[in-house]
Amino acid sequence: MGLPVETMVLLDVLRKQRNLSDYEGDAIAQGAVDECLKQAQALLVLVKAWMAEHRPDLG
Repeated sequence: MGLPVETMVLLDVLRKQRNLSDYEGDAIAQGAVDECLKQAQALLVLVKAWMAEHRPDLG
C-alpha cells in the first residue's frame, strides 16, 4: 500500500502502548491518544484510496 516504514514503526509503538494498557492497566498519555487518532484517520484515508484504486469491486 505504500505506507512509509516510519509510519509502520509509529503505529507499532502505539499498538504496544495500547496492549500495555489492556493487559497491565497502564495509563496512556493524552498525547499518545491524540497521535493514535491522528494516525488512524490518516491510515483510513490511505486505505480507502488504495481500495478505490486497486479493489473497486470491494467498495
